[in-house]
Amino acid sequence: MAITVDTWRLNPALDLAKYAEIYARRGIVQIPDVLTPPSAETLNSILSGNLPWRVLATDANDKPVHFTQAQLSAMPKQQRDAMFQDIMLRARKNRGFFYHTYPLIEAYLNGWDPGHPIHTITEFVNSPDWLGLGRRVTGVERITKADAHATAYSPSHFLTRHLDLGDDRERRAAYVLGMTKDWQPDWGGLLLFLNEKQDITEGYLPRYNVLTIFDIKYLHTVTQVSSFAGGVRRAVTGWFRDDPPVKG
Repeated sequence: MAITVDTWRLNPALDLAKYAEIYARRGIVQIPDVLTPPSAETLNSILSGNLPWRVLATDANDKPVHFTQAQLSAMPKQQRDAMFQDIMLRARKNRGFFYHTYPLIEAYLNGWDPGHPIHTITEFVNSPDWLGLGRRVTGVERITKADAHATAYSPSHFLTRHLDLGDDRERRAAYVLGMTKDWQPDWGGLLLFLNEKQDITEGYLPRYNVLTIFDIKYLHTVTQVSSFAGGVRRAVTGWFRDDPPVKG
């Protein structure tokens, strides 16, 4: 069966009013079983299948850069080793990130990998159903679109603590659609929220078919995945935004 935007369906039993109340009170909410089981299994198969992942990191000026596997392979070993060493040294100072990504919006707009079913996810997160969920849960009626990228964290991958403000303050809330089965807390990859003292106020284990939505005011981090982790932390992540939608 062909995968189209109609493949993706929200669980019709979701009580969005309940989750909206939690979000209004706390600014963070988790919604389990957000997709129907067939939709979740299809997404899981795409994320764990033949997806042309790129390595996402920050350069020496703390700007995000990503590399295809071919680009990394073509890079001289000395240059590649120096780049990874620099990534880790800057992470020690709470700067940067390092993990696999597939930038859904950029790929869609630039026509990368034509015909790949991942592009239907890009269409889904900008569909009336997904944007409607975002508006209903956050209470922000002016949400116009959603950013999205697929992520995969393997051993050594991390995301240092930061705020999701956006360049033009266009982000209204962040979301993480977790697609990770059978994860253990000792494996790292935990989504942690921090207070002004840098103490952990709460943390979440990577889970399967669970949507986490949180206010951009919260400082957060994804802890480094341990060397002995027995899997890959996969998700679709992004932001609900209120800037004008892209004309296509």
